[in-house]
Amino acid sequence: MRKLVVQQWVTVDNIAAEEDGGLGFVSGEPFSETSNPAFKAELMGFIDSVDTMVLGANTYAMSKGYWPYADDQGEYGEKLNNLTKFVASSRLDEAPWGDFPAATVTRDPAATIGDLKAQRGKDIWRWGSLTLMHSLLGAGVVDEVRMLVCPVSRGKGRRVFEDRHDLELVDATAFDNGVALLRYGIGK
Repeated sequence: MRKLVVQQWVTVDNIAAEEDGGLGFVSGEPFSETSNPAFKAELMGFIDSVDTMVLGANTYAMSKGYWPYADDQGEYGEKLNNLTKFVASSRLDEAPWGDFPAATVTRDPAATIGDLKAQRGKDIWRWGSLTLMHSLLGAGVVDEVRMLVCPVSRGKGRRVFEDRHDLELVDATAFDNGVALLRYGIGK
């Protein structure tokens, strides 16, 4: 059965978006000439493990003007753009993605994910959108949380977890660029 995996950039103090909504704390760019090879391999391995991406409406709005045209992202960008995409939105009727196949709009992302999990395929990736992540955690459809922990703190901002959740450590990996990948299974 397919899993829903959320991957989130986060500070060591659990901040996933700064007070202005930005991600200025993100470090460890995987696609430059100075990239840490092990970190780049980890991110490429992850994108190869999924075939479907679920985005919230705000993340979609911020991404649709960049990612479909992001030739500078190389193989990673090509793979991301070719994923099957779903956008959780109560307002959108369509979700074009440049010259790539459009995303499907879903009004009930938890039900859509339940249907997707029952189908054959690779895992499903929830990308961006803390609001969507919190909703999916509440619905009990998240199977794994991957936190890319950057070596900074912010003190204030939006947190990854706002409620109590029982997590089970699956794996922890430290990279030379200072980023740590923490993988947790969600207690059901």
